[in-house]
Amino acid sequence: MSATANPRGRADIDLRQAAKDHLWLHFTRMSAYAAAPVPIIARGEGCYLEDLDGRRYLDALAGLFAVQIGYSHGEEIGAAAAEQMRELPFYTNWSYAHPRSIELAQRLAELAPGDLNRVFFTSGGSESVESAWKLARQFHAARGERRWKAIGRDLAYHGTTMGALSINGVAPLRQPFEPLVPQVAHVRNTNRFRRPADETEEQFTAMLLDDLEQRILSEGPETVALVILEPVQNSGGAFTPPAGYFQGVRALCDEHGILLCADEVITGFGRIGAWFASDRYDIRPDLVTCAKGMSSAYASIGAVIASDRVAAPFLEGSETFLHGLTFGGHPVAAAIALKNLAIMERERIVESVAASEDRFRATLAQLLELPIVGDLRGVGYFYALELVKDRETNATFSDEESERLLRGFLSERLYDAGIICRADDRGDPVIQVSPPLIAEQRQFDEIVGILGEVLTEASRLVTR
Repeated sequence: MSATANPRGRADIDLRQAAKDHLWLHFTRMSAYAAAPVPIIARGEGCYLEDLDGRRYLDALAGLFAVQIGYSHGEEIGAAAAEQMRELPFYTNWSYAHPRSIELAQRLAELAPGDLNRVFFTSGGSESVESAWKLARQFHAARGERRWKAIGRDLAYHGTTMGALSINGVAPLRQPFEPLVPQVAHVRNTNRFRRPADETEEQFTAMLLDDLEQRILSEGPETVALVILEPVQNSGGAFTPPAGYFQGVRALCDEHGILLCADEVITGFGRIGAWFASDRYDIRPDLVTCAKGMSSAYASIGAVIASDRVAAPFLEGSETFLHGLTFGGHPVAAAIALKNLAIMERERIVESVAASEDRFRATLAQLLELPIVGDLRGVGYFYALELVKDRETNATFSDEESERLLRGFLSERLYDAGIICRADDRGDPVIQVSPPLIAEQRQFDEIVGILGEVLTEASRLVTR
């Protein structure tokens, strides 16, 4: 395919040059493409993507943990979108409703755990987190309490809008935009790698809960509106919760009158082998934030799902949640999400993840034989491999070494080898692996084969 080929767009545009001249990529060091072409993904099928030249890549990141059903349902979902376009291309949820937002709200309430029955739509994950914090603040105000603080975890990522960014536990992402929204405190995450070898799981849980309790007390419990936690923390590398952790968090929140929000933007809709991770880990949250997998990223949509107790003050008298988004619950996006959920149910996608996760983990575990791989963490179809400089001591890399390893070698080499995954340094260096939920053993083997080859090369580089 020529540099100017663009069969579905303007034929006169050189896409490669136009990308360099006009497109501002997200979270991307743009100088990297000063002398190199911008990668352009042009097509998708199943678990695979193709670039503009027809080179094929296994998407082992599911388009940022989002494309649950893979890339082959465009025609069916497109038909649902086209039908909705003909019927009602747009209307807002400000003081009005439309059929698809009602139907989707009911479906989410059916899938969500417990009494999470009231759905507030957004356009994506960051907006969902932002909305949840605002809702928590106003919920307490409606009950006559002035609570405004949020508590998150170290290294946790919750989005990029100013409120969501403030909750992030990734300091380098926050610092360029400070001062941020007051006030957020951060507590320990659930990473057990490098913890004392003789520490039991019960002791680890007790330490984490004590840390949270002390933070609540030091902030002043009467000022804390929200504790927000991912069931499995993404940033830092798929940190799973130890036994009893979320039950203890729930008890502390109840004791101090704090709302508990499960950020399921990634873990929702089957990623960890359940419709919601809150069910799998018995979290019993007051709020759930979700997005990504709701539509398998075929459209931009998100939501906050609130419990009956949280919704109650806003369903009587003159109390109004003073928040809204023009495109929240857009009828076309809602129609796409409904079709996506129907496909997931028809194809038994969630059940398949639950049935396959042990084989996936066992296949990935072969990579622990490499000297550069120190740990494998995760659940379902959501994993991270932590890279180490020395397997004997589990020593990690300096910032300079990490830069050379991840950006100087791994990111480009993995792409060249035909796989899209994530070499991430928001904590110690990890490779994140999270394929579409339709992936099977053939894809598991392909992931391990490519990663094994590239990480073997990386091992030689770091031991020179």
